[in-house]
Amino acid sequence: MKPDRQFQQQPKDFWGHVRLLSQEIGYTERGTGQIKIPTFGEVEDCFHVLNLRTDRIRSEHGEPTAFGTHLLAYFGFRARLLNRVVQPLLMEANEAKRHFKSLRKKLKPKCPIPMNKQKGEKKQPAYLTAIINMLIEANAEGFPCDYDPRQLTIVTRNESPIRTLARRVDGAFPSAINPIAVWEVKEYYYTTTFGSRVADGVYEILLDGMELEELRASERIHVRHYLMVDAKYTWWDCGKSYLCRLIDMLHMGYMDEVLFGREVIERMPKLVKEWVATARQR
Repeated sequence: MKPDRQFQQQPKDFWGHVRLLSQEIGYTERGTGQIKIPTFGEVEDCFHVLNLRTDRIRSEHGEPTAFGTHLLAYFGFRARLLNRVVQPLLMEANEAKRHFKSLRKKLKPKCPIPMNKQKGEKKQPAYLTAIINMLIEANAEGFPCDYDPRQLTIVTRNESPIRTLARRVDGAFPSAINPIAVWEVKEYYYTTTFGSRVADGVYEILLDGMELEELRASERIHVRHYLMVDAKYTWWDCGKSYLCRLIDMLHMGYMDEVLFGREVIERMPKLVKEWVATARQR
């Protein structure tokens, strides 16, 4: 899922408004559990309660300004995207397992098939990660891939390091040194609550994204940055506010794409072909 162009390259205060209003008004509708679309009246009331000026969002005639109109449009877009598109894409363990077994039988992979971090009966292959790895291998046309970098991501120029990122990513193509693409996978099929580990994963993505945005702005080097997430119970039933934040981060320019659930099956082969084309030009 790529960002919508109409909401890219917004000023920082636009996202300051989005985050504040989401927190104060709420992310979901009571009763339905759907992602909420705030009304202009609710936005105004929020500003009054917080003793904030409203001239950025409200004209002297009482109508939304261009900024306010765009803000409301974004809330509508975000809600429709999550309610209608993202929710149906998210899988639970049994469906992910079916896709994993089907692809493993078809592709006969040699790439790593990692296990999850659960114990006992819940200890199973990390289905989403394995699906991603298999699809990368099947479409990489012989190029290498670091499926599990055990080092920090390094970007060099003229045989000299110019950036070393703060944390290790889940995967890099073709290598964690001068990668074309890096990605994180957040799958939580057997999680029964939305714990701090899940929330921390979102903030890790934000850190990576901010570092890569700075690299792009300062050095004109674009390392493509992806996030793949799955588990309907964890993300939809328990973590809708974090899904909203992921969509916000996507449009803030901190990720190139977010892939939700079964979306990886269709999208990953196309992405890998793009990476291969870039690798051939190096």
